[in-house]
This record gives sequence, C-alpha cells and structure tokens, in this order.
Amino acid sequence: MTSFIRLFVAILLLAAALIAVIPPQTYTMWQMSVAATEWGHYIAIAALLLVVIPGWRSSTAGKIAAIVSVIAIVVALTPVLRAIPVASKLPKRITAAFGSTQPLSLPGANPMMKPLSAARLFSRPRFPEVGISTMAFADRDGRLLELDLYRRKDATAPLPIVVTIYGGSWRGGAKGDIPQLNYYLAARGYGVAAISYRFAPAHPFPAQTDDVNAAIDYLKSNAARLRLDSSRMVLIGRSAGGQLALQSAYRKNDPVIKGAVSLYGPTDQKWGWDHPTNQRVYKSFITLSDFMHGDPVTAPDAYRESSPLNFVNAQTVPTLMIHGGMDPLVSVKQSQRLDSALAVARRPHLLVEMPWATHGCDYVSVGPCWQESTYAIERFLAAVMK
Repeated sequence: MTSFIRLFVAILLLAAALIAVIPPQTYTMWQMSVAATEWGHYIAIAALLLVVIPGWRSSTAGKIAAIVSVIAIVVALTPVLRAIPVASKLPKRITAAFGSTQPLSLPGANPMMKPLSAARLFSRPRFPEVGISTMAFADRDGRLLELDLYRRKDATAPLPIVVTIYGGSWRGGAKGDIPQLNYYLAARGYGVAAISYRFAPAHPFPAQTDDVNAAIDYLKSNAARLRLDSSRMVLIGRSAGGQLALQSAYRKNDPVIKGAVSLYGPTDQKWGWDHPTNQRVYKSFITLSDFMHGDPVTAPDAYRESSPLNFVNAQTVPTLMIHGGMDPLVSVKQSQRLDSALAVARRPHLLVEMPWATHGCDYVSVGPCWQESTYAIERFLAAVMK
C-alpha cells in the first residue's frame, strides 16, 4: 500500500511539473501554470524526497514511482534551467541598451546584485519600514479614484516617482494587486504610486488613459507636499496596465516621464484582434470589444489610437519590455513587434524575453521571473532617472 501511495504522489508531482511546459488549454490551467513555472523548484524537492526516502526498491510500484519522480524533477527544474541563460546575458544587455548604472538604494535594502540567485528562490526580499498612504487624485462623476503611495518612512529627500498600473483586461483589478514590486522599489528609495482607473465596458477607451494622465498630473502638482521629485517619473504596468503605461508615456508628451516599463502588455490592438488567443483560455474578442466599444470595423479609430506601437517616433522615451514566451493571454509577439519598431526609430529599449514564463509570472516574488524582471527594472530606473 505504501508503494502505491508513493507512486500516486509521484504521478501527481509529474502532472504538476508538466503544467510548466505544456501550453494551457483553459483559464484555470493558465493560473496553475504560474505556480508551476515559478515554484517548480519546490515540486522538484518534493519529488526528490520520494527518491531519497528508503523503501522504493522493495516493490515494482516503488521502482516505477522512483522513475516517475526523477522525470518530475527534471521537468520541474526546466523553468529555472531555462532562466539561467537569460540571467547570464542580462547585465550586459541592460548596459548596452541603457548604459552602466548603479541602482538606487537606502540602508537595509540593498539592490539585487544578481539577476538570478538560488538562495532567493527560497527567501522573499526585504521590505524595511515602508509606509503606505492612500489619497484621491480624481473625481469621476462622484466616484473618487485613489492611489496608494509607498515610501520609506525614514526617507527625507524628494523621491523620484514610479507609477505602477495593475492589469485585469481593463475590466478589473485593484491598486493593491501584486504589491511586492511596490514595496521593493519603495524600500530602495523611490516614491511608488499604485494608481486606480475606471473599467470597461462601462468606461471604454480612452477613459483609462485619461485616469492615468490625471494621476500623473496630481503627483506633479502635489510633489512638494508629498516629498516627491516632480522632475523624474517612470511608468510601470502589467498586462493591460502595460498598455496604459506605454500609452501615456508615448502620447502625453510630458518631459517628466523618463521611461516606461511594460510587463507582458499588449501593444497593437488590431494585431491582437487579428491574432486571437485560445478562447478557452482567454476570451480576447470580448475583452477587446469591451475596451474599444466595438471591433476593428466599427471602431477603427479606437483600435489605432489605443495601440502604443502606432506612436513610436524619434522622441519616444526609453522602454523596457518583459514578456514570457509561454504567455497564452498576450502573445510575446506583441512585445517583439514593439521592440522592432523601437529599433527602427533608434530609441533606447530592451526586450527581456523569458522563454519559460507565462502571463503574470512576476506574481511569485521568489521565482526566476520576479528576480530577473526586478533586476532589470532596478537598473532601468537608475539609468533613465539619473
């Protein structure tokens, strides 16, 4: 009976590991793939225990369980193994794109010195003495839009500003989503404003961009009171928030905005419509039609105007893109196409493509995606906000 239990557990671990390498076929499977790709090393450890715990040699079922466990270990470690080459090249790629920089830091919160660390796979980063204050920045028909301002409690000088914009298909989400990066950057000397915005379909494009721009204007006009540096700002967005970050950075024409970071954000809405996702995983047609209040035939102007790719020019701000090659919600080709457009325009830019990673990979703050993306973001901020 013990051998059969061992075999059953080994099969479960192998199934969990396979989620990291097989394209998901449902929305739930995508959610599971985030854990499988970024926590795969824990799956590998669990499978290793089945091999090192004595008793597997005593029966055929036990021997099969050992074989299955070894396969599970190899598959589960695939994301980390695929992350190593990306990490090894990342420092030189960042320097080539944006120049050599020294990341900003305050006492007790040193920056990440390596793009990928085995020790960090098992320990969360430190967030010393970071406080959060909530304030309203706009009134939309009686509804207040709020932002959360993260800053070190012992920081006295005006802090450079980082605006973070959450994802959620322009239809959901909250400013408190995935706060790890907010805490991390605030602990190291930035004033981080996590903002909110109105949702489609009740408020289609360009309502969300208008709200982002309102938050930028609020932070600038209240910088002295909030002890922020109104001359230096970078926008960071995830998924739909990535599109919003790029949209404001490229179109607001505000010299305060020194750069933009898009984590797996869509850059060309018409292309997204013409190249739909697996509708069992993500209903992209509904999402786009809600956001643009129509399809490319009925609302062509909205599709064109909401695509940051269409507004790359000789003045476009430096851009950092981070995207997983296994993303089933927003194709990595969205970032690849923006990367090509920025290259043609000869604007400073870098695409960090993570072949093992899926959409939302930075949700896990110990995984290889979070480590490498945070490393890149730290150095990007230091470079563009000198």
